[in-house]
Amino acid sequence: MTIKLIAIDIDGTLLNSHHQVTEAVKESLKLAQTKGIKIVLCTGRPYLGVEKLIQELDLTNEDDYVINFNGSLVLNCKTKEKISLFGLSYEDYLAIEVEARRLNCPLLTETEEAIYTANRDVSPYTVHEAYLSTMPLKYRTPEEMTPDLSIVKMMLIDEPEKLNRTINHLSRDFYERFTIVKSAPFFLEVLNKEVSKGLALSRLSEHLGLTADEVMAIGDNENDVSMLQYAGLGVAMGNATAAIQKHAQHVTKSNDEDGVAYAIHTYAL
Repeated sequence: MTIKLIAIDIDGTLLNSHHQVTEAVKESLKLAQTKGIKIVLCTGRPYLGVEKLIQELDLTNEDDYVINFNGSLVLNCKTKEKISLFGLSYEDYLAIEVEARRLNCPLLTETEEAIYTANRDVSPYTVHEAYLSTMPLKYRTPEEMTPDLSIVKMMLIDEPEKLNRTINHLSRDFYERFTIVKSAPFFLEVLNKEVSKGLALSRLSEHLGLTADEVMAIGDNENDVSMLQYAGLGVAMGNATAAIQKHAQHVTKSNDEDGVAYAIHTYAL
């Protein structure tokens, strides 16, 4: 089956370790587009955190789409039409906040416009997320977080070793109530149960009239596994762990070796 859409993770995949898209990768994306292949960025970041990159890669036409918040939001880049949006309720927020306090783990909450924290001693990882997403960071106590806020996702954040210990003590019912996925060694994302990159990619494919066999996905981390499994052609980055690579049909070069460009030339073109 001919590949008609390529879904690409950003951090650790599209971007090299200097947080740049190399010229070789840019050229491969342009070449794929000239062949009629859609390029869809599929990321844990909000739209505001990828807007400049979308413009840099000229993914701003009426038939261009982006998947944000690890699949919570599927958005048309030109019209800003929301193909799908699955967020968290106020009751979800309260439950996650209580669990974070029980585990003594820093927590952040994201809407489409801002990041909120109730931690008076703001974690450097919260600051890091605000920097990556280019969103304002606001301190709010739980009492100040009102039901009218449209929460998209929440994240437990901590030093990798501490976060791993926290994960081991998460309540069992959390895994039944939410989608829980690690997007970085210091980020554990808590999402609506109907959310994953794979589910979002499936919804977008259906919207575009495409089948999974016509989709290629490229990723490097745990939050990419669902889209690697959904796509007819799943490609793991060379810098991905062996545990991630086992979910893909192919392994490309690392993000510092133009792995995305290699994958596009080898498997899509």
